[in-house]
Amino acid sequence: MSSTFVTLAEVLEARGGPLEEDEVWSLLLGSAESLLDLSYKGKTLTLKLGHNICNIITPASLLLSTTGMLAFKNCAMTDELCAFTAPEMLQGRTISTKLIIVYSLGMTLYWSVDYHLPQNQPIQLSDSLNCLLLSMCEDMAHRRANLNSILEVCESHHKASLLPPPNKVIKQLVEDVFQDSVKGNGASGETRRLSLDSELKQGNLYVFC
Repeated sequence: MSSTFVTLAEVLEARGGPLEEDEVWSLLLGSAESLLDLSYKGKTLTLKLGHNICNIITPASLLLSTTGMLAFKNCAMTDELCAFTAPEMLQGRTISTKLIIVYSLGMTLYWSVDYHLPQNQPIQLSDSLNCLLLSMCEDMAHRRANLNSILEVCESHHKASLLPPPNKVIKQLVEDVFQDSVKGNGASGETRRLSLDSELKQGNLYVFC
């Protein structure tokens, strides 16, 4: 298994701007497939807010690999993380772990399309993607889109738009980061890879194959 990952936040930092719509569709499809796959395998995503550790998806915990895999990393609960955390979790009401993950994924992808946009420039999204992300970020958990419905919408869009498979898009996003790092300081990339090797061994990463 490759352990060469970058975070979504690093992808956007290297680019200096937001993700394009087709990239968001690909990340959303890949994430939905992977989360459902974990669920079918009986792997639960434990949310431990009381212990200050949680599996909320954020730009800093959503990881992309050079082989086209997705993963996410356990993270400590901070004020910054609250922006990606479902209201019911903040209120101590864990109704559905899957719906909490859906909320954090939706907020993370909204963040990625708003990254470094000027205040007077609106987010450029199609109505279909905007509506889907909004449905993922509903404050009321029972009104929130579920993983199966998200997957269905994404698969339909990919087929209709003839988009490349998610793993190909993920590989390109990661490649762009490492090409950018070559122009700067490559040592940081090596440090990150070694750190992620350690995280994998300690069980702090969930890898979506």
